[in-house]
Amino acid sequence: MGSSEQQQGVPHQHARAKSKISPLHEMQLRAFLSAADDVDADSDTLDDLMDGVGEEICSSMTDQDSLSELSDAENPESTPDNSIFNAAISADAADSDSEQIDPAELHALEQEAERAWTKEEIRRMMYFLKEQGMGAFIKEYVVVRQIPVVKLLFAFGIPLCPELRAKTPATLLYFLKVAISRVLRLRERLPQYNTIEHAVSLIQRSRRIIILTGAGISVSCGIPDFRSRNGLYASLKASGQYDLDDPQQMFVDRQRNRMHRPSNFHVSQIYPSNFIPSPCHRFIKLIEDKGKVYPNLSQNYTQNIDTLETQAGIQRVLQCHGSFKTATCLLCRKQVPGVEIEREILERRVPYCKTCLEVHRAAEAQKSRITKKGKKKRNEWDDDSDDSDDDILAGVMKPDITFFGEKLNDEFDRALLEDRNKVDLLLVIGTSLKVSPVSEILSHLPHSVPQILINRTPIRHINPDVVLLGNADDIVQYLCERLHWELPPPTPQRGSRLDVPVMLGKNGKRSSAEMTGGVEPVQVGESHVWLFPGAEGGKWVEDIREKYDHVVRQVSPHSEPGAKKARVT
Repeated sequence: MGSSEQQQGVPHQHARAKSKISPLHEMQLRAFLSAADDVDADSDTLDDLMDGVGEEICSSMTDQDSLSELSDAENPESTPDNSIFNAAISADAADSDSEQIDPAELHALEQEAERAWTKEEIRRMMYFLKEQGMGAFIKEYVVVRQIPVVKLLFAFGIPLCPELRAKTPATLLYFLKVAISRVLRLRERLPQYNTIEHAVSLIQRSRRIIILTGAGISVSCGIPDFRSRNGLYASLKASGQYDLDDPQQMFVDRQRNRMHRPSNFHVSQIYPSNFIPSPCHRFIKLIEDKGKVYPNLSQNYTQNIDTLETQAGIQRVLQCHGSFKTATCLLCRKQVPGVEIEREILERRVPYCKTCLEVHRAAEAQKSRITKKGKKKRNEWDDDSDDSDDDILAGVMKPDITFFGEKLNDEFDRALLEDRNKVDLLLVIGTSLKVSPVSEILSHLPHSVPQILINRTPIRHINPDVVLLGNADDIVQYLCERLHWELPPPTPQRGSRLDVPVMLGKNGKRSSAEMTGGVEPVQVGESHVWLFPGAEGGKWVEDIREKYDHVVRQVSPHSEPGAKKARVT
């Protein structure tokens, strides 16, 4: 390293060597770091955040166990505020073993926060945010009104310490997004909706329904999901069939632009020709047929890639993570209908681009002619190199599926922007909402739009108005009965090579929802949570029960116990 480089590196090394930061700075820094998984923070922002922090403190702050203590995701129905960022200004904020915050500094921050906004101004800002969303809020208040981020944060209850106020504009915007995200994510329930009757009534009268779906609606068909502990990637790795450093390696070796050997090619396990739509798929189609979709509204936002929505006949579907509907050459980028590579996938052969293959063969033929002609003239043309395998590779056709780290196409952003002001009911079915940016859809919708969750397990970081836990197929069958709707039988889509016969799934059985049972759901206490067969909730459900039982005891302390308790796993 040259002397100039050494001189440039000294300040940064000196800053990193500092081990002393103020208690308020440390508390707020930990809180913002804990939010990095929820709000995307690039490496420059993280570096800027940690600039001036000693290595020992830096290590402790990035420890996941430490950061997890700051999360309120496990708290059912958490209050939508940002108190975690300004908790240090309370008298008991600092641990007894920690250095206490300077009272004068606290008083100055309190005075500054009180002068920044009136309660009415804050109320209007929060209403605007909850109804218009993050993008509109930033555009209105940061871009149009040009209000400093530090002042805006006061409205969210976050008085930034002096050290964090000196960060770059990009980092300050990250702070604002964190504050906004916490308010949007911890949506307040609409208290007028609690029962299954309310859910049925909402579905019955709504005319602009958006349905957000995930792997849970296809698992009953025999399709493994990708990302769960028992998903396709995990099972392949556990079985030793394939060491997955990158999920995309399941399809392609990016170093050589070639598909893996057929023995390692598992796309056929999730190819839609092997499956038939589930009751959930048919329920979505039924909602569409009942005229509950506004013109130009993307009714079904699906994270699945199996195209079973299309097979079920759903017209207005947005496949957020792509699908097998089309495939693209990794070399020339030519796109073709997915049915053109169907045979290769089902036979576990590598699908190649026909255009590139023709070019490749023509080039090989030309090369062969030149080589033969040259060898007749000069033997010196011969050499020991063996590059015939690497000169020109035929392009591999990859299904148009979005992999980890890849940005969703522009259609997703456009649809969400157009739909947010049209929707009058949101149904979330069969998803844990852990994959961004689809998981952020709920944050983009107005908080006044009712939300119904249908899932096997609760989703702790959202706050739906009615929660129906259990096997999704059973739940939609039950809702159809209450709505007096007839769920159509599974039928193949005509005129497509992706059609499948009406027959049992690969495992020889259908879900329990195919049979009409008589099991009634059980309400958790007096809450908005209802349990169906297959429900999993554990401590979360028990916490909900205890919370609402406590409310009932306060209202009616002499009421007789006797309500049937639900069994949960």
